[in-house]
Amino acid sequence: MKFYDELQLNQAGSKELIRKSEDRKAKLYHIFVYLFKIAITVGFCFLFVTSFSMAFGSDNSIVGVVVLLYLLVFRNSHFTVKTNQSILLIWLFYFLMAFMPRLANISNPIVGLFINTASIAILVILGCHDPRLYNQSTLVLSYLLIYGYDVSGSMYQKRLLALFIGAILISLVFYFKHSTKDYKATIASVIRSFDLASDTTRWQVCQILCVPLVVCIVELCGVHRSMWAGIAAMSVILPFMADTKKRVSGRIIGNICGVIVFVILYFVLPSSIYAFIGIIGGIGVGLSAHYNFQAIFNTFGALAIASELYGFKEALFLRIGTNVFGVVFALLFCVLAYKFLSKFQFAYKG
Repeated sequence: MKFYDELQLNQAGSKELIRKSEDRKAKLYHIFVYLFKIAITVGFCFLFVTSFSMAFGSDNSIVGVVVLLYLLVFRNSHFTVKTNQSILLIWLFYFLMAFMPRLANISNPIVGLFINTASIAILVILGCHDPRLYNQSTLVLSYLLIYGYDVSGSMYQKRLLALFIGAILISLVFYFKHSTKDYKATIASVIRSFDLASDTTRWQVCQILCVPLVVCIVELCGVHRSMWAGIAAMSVILPFMADTKKRVSGRIIGNICGVIVFVILYFVLPSSIYAFIGIIGGIGVGLSAHYNFQAIFNTFGALAIASELYGFKEALFLRIGTNVFGVVFALLFCVLAYKFLSKFQFAYKG
């Protein structure tokens, strides 16, 4: 395998290649390539997000994160529909992120619930119709990030420009990577495939209804960082209940462990490098191939920001509380929803 090709492997692929190395020299080489990939990825991510922050203001650095997430994922992943129609979907998703989170934020939580539900329905139905691609981890996550880091006034105008430039970049990269691939499905056929008698649609319905509901409940309780609960719920809602249960326990344990490690770093490291704890988390995510470890390191960046906004202790309680509530609520919701939809499915087939 060529050096460049090995750089394109994901974490699991790189670790599998290292594990199967037949001699020490080959193993060391593959370890070097893997660490080099992590280093250049983290460096590129840092520079990319920093450039967005410098160009559009620090409050819009989250747009850089979202655009970067789209670029990293959709240079390899896709929507399984024709490329030209996929470009249209990218621009539709840009429109949703540009306007719907702002509209939901200036509305009361109940109205926001309907706005977020409609938006996530479009994202999930049109972009997440193949659960194997895990596109919800990009599309729904990005929407919730934009929603959670809301801005107004001139900063919102800059956000619109940042998202517009991001949509252009994403479209160009997507076209370059996928223009030669022959996808048969269309947007119309994807819409027609939405069928309450199918397991995929049942999973989509849970994503569409549960995630915005979790966010709404947290907001009605007057708790900050409602998006954390929504992201936690989104991450554990999987097509099969057994997988969902494993994710729930993994998310809870991962966040608690992440909080503990963050606290240790917070007191051990000098205050001058607190800002780099999030980068440490990013490196950890890059080195992790399993969800449980990713949940641990994802906690670092979130807590680093929340500690500045709400104080150290409140940030810790917010992180654990919103995540535990999000995943437990999602599990209970899915159990009830799957039972109800299974009855509907039986009646529909009958």
